Amino acid sequence: MGCGSGEDPTAVMREFLREAGGCAVIDGGLATELEAHGANLNDPLWSAKCLISSPHLIAKVHLDYLEAGANIIITASYQATIQGFESKGFSREEGEALLQKSVEIAQEARNIFVKASSRKRPILVAASVGSYGAYLADGSEYSGEYGDAVTLETLKDFHRRRLQVLAEAGPDLIAFETIPNKLEAQAYAELLEENDIKIPAWFSFNSKDGVNVVSGDSLLDCASIADSCPKVAAVGINCTPPRFIHALILSARKVTDKPILIYPNSGERYDADKKEWVASTGVSDGDFVSYVSTWRQAGASLIGGCCRTTPNTIRAISRALQCS
Repeated sequence: MGCGSGEDPTAVMREFLREAGGCAVIDGGLATELEAHGANLNDPLWSAKCLISSPHLIAKVHLDYLEAGANIIITASYQATIQGFESKGFSREEGEALLQKSVEIAQEARNIFVKASSRKRPILVAASVGSYGAYLADGSEYSGEYGDAVTLETLKDFHRRRLQVLAEAGPDLIAFETIPNKLEAQAYAELLEENDIKIPAWFSFNSKDGVNVVSGDSLLDCASIADSCPKVAAVGINCTPPRFIHALILSARKVTDKPILIYPNSGERYDADKKEWVASTGVSDGDFVSYVSTWRQAGASLIGGCCRTTPNTIRAISRALQCS
């Protein structure tokens, strides 16, 4: 799905959505499923640890989501950074190879699924780029508070090579996920332009109040940055409680005509100090899916799940949308 020199990324995304039946299903939580299969993710690398220790588990989870009806599978690179791998003793080259591997695992899972499946549907691989806060592993992707020392240039320097390596691996999309503030969105937009990235991107923000992104920056301002970047094919929200999604879709719609994507978490809250999800506020798969038609009517055309959602959630979304 890469963009040639004359192709508009948004037009490419709209064509994919047309082929998918007007809407598309994004996969669900990766880390939860890896843990369910026995992975120990108590590590600053989080799900990216499995790129080193158990890539077969990542492939299994990708396949589970494809079998559940996903049109887009997101790579295990959210917390995978060259700097993070280097802090674990890997060389720069080894870190870059692990980033590439995240894309290759997803592509191979897609190939296996397509060969085995009698029902054909469009399937894309999205290379995940987590925020600077995800690399810090201190929960700051849920606050967007990086401190005054972190500037636009700091963020661009941090993400630049990682973005280049992921793009060179040949995914169909680059998914900038859980963007917590306007500064990081601006860094991504400038990097896409300066590096002339040919892979369509999406920008996905997170919110804890249904109005602003988690840093307190206006969602309208953040979505406007995404809208003004020609390389961005879709704009949306992830890792946000389901109850806030409808209002956020309506807000994003005010500033962009690009396709809207949403993949909320299960409604639970992440405790950064304890490094665990607080389950008391979660919603069941049934409750989660009851929102889907409302989100669709509000203008979302790519719908999936984030943290703590499962293949069962995605199967239910797929049925509700009848996209697969």
